[in-house]
Amino acid sequence: MENKASGYDEGIKRIEEIVAILESGEKGMDELSELVKEAAMLVKNCKLKLRSTESEIAKALEDNAEEN
Repeated sequence: MENKASGYDEGIKRIEEIVAILESGEKGMDELSELVKEAAMLVKNCKLKLRSTESEIAKALEDNAEEN
């Protein structure tokens, strides 16, 4: 479980770094293109992790409700 959170947190941190780079306007067009692609992939992965975590929480709550 810790690995998922860590991956998500690292992904969000990298997205924030990329946004700061994009806002600075200091990079060339080729590098900007690569950064945008990287950010898009990170956003996709973070969304998947959120959905997975949401599903795990819902299942745990459902299992707990059935036990009570």
